[in-house]
Amino acid sequence: MEHARPIRSFVLRQGRLTAAQERAVETLLPVYGISYAPQRLDLDAAFGRAAPKILEIGFGMGGATAQIAQANPDQDYLGIEVHSPGVGNLLKLIQEQSLTNLRVIQHDAVEVLRDMIADEALDGVHIFFPDPWPKKRHHKRRLLQAEFLALLCSKLKPGGYLHFATDWEEYAQWTLEVLRGESKLTNTAGDYAPRPEYRPLTKFEQRGLNLGHGVWDLIFRRI
Repeated sequence: MEHARPIRSFVLRQGRLTAAQERAVETLLPVYGISYAPQRLDLDAAFGRAAPKILEIGFGMGGATAQIAQANPDQDYLGIEVHSPGVGNLLKLIQEQSLTNLRVIQHDAVEVLRDMIADEALDGVHIFFPDPWPKKRHHKRRLLQAEFLALLCSKLKPGGYLHFATDWEEYAQWTLEVLRGESKLTNTAGDYAPRPEYRPLTKFEQRGLNLGHGVWDLIFRRI
């Protein structure tokens, strides 16, 4: 039976790849990438070891992802992104920093989770600054809809965490209510959590904070 998914949380705007990014996609994706396939992925085999596995959905240009992986060599990170410039940029960083604990899948995260990730396989999930889809008529495109959240929870180990961050206050409030509605999750804070040390402060975020903009972190645990 064919799975129908008419509404996506992203629009595929490829943008222009630099020559270095294009080279990285061509030469490094076969080395550090994992191809999408509708079958279960053995995560320990993919990384060559048994270690905690953290999934990041939508890593953008990958700077923070590489920084987190470099600072936490005892954990393995699987980054999912659809946009080629970001994929190419992160692949370059993996090579330049000799990161052995980071792999990349260039594909739709919903399909990767549904088809490739085994139940209770993940120790954590990062979703940092996803597209807020601010117009009300576009809220149906936001990533953490109840159905997707239920799928995500099934892939987290009991005690595993989901960390969401956004710089849109209305999106933070909306997501907080969605997360509170999932019975398999419990909030680690009263509402919003302080930024944990493992999430680096990006230049974009620091610029926003300097202008008085807020950032909201939500950290929930799987019961």
